[in-house]
Amino acid sequence: MDPDLHSILDRLMDEDILVPCMMCLVGITAIVCGTLSSAIKSVARERTRREIAAYLAEGSLTAEQAERILKAKNPDRCA
Repeated sequence: MDPDLHSILDRLMDEDILVPCMMCLVGITAIVCGTLSSAIKSVARERTRREIAAYLAEGSLTAEQAERILKAKNPDRCA
C-alpha cells in the first residue's frame, strides 16, 4: 500500500475526525431523504387534484363532493 494513502487513512480513522464526519453524513442523508419524501408527497397530491378535476369535468363527481375530498385531512398527519 502506498505510504501516503496509508497515512491519510490513519488520520481519517482517528476518532476526532471520524465521528464528526459520520455525524455530517447522517445529517446530509436525513436532509436528502426528507426532501425526496416531501417532493414525492407533493407530486402525489397534485396528481390526486388532477384526477378529481377530471372526474368533476366528466360529471362523475359534483362540485360539493370534489370540494369535500380536497378539503379532507390526511389521515397519517397529527395536525
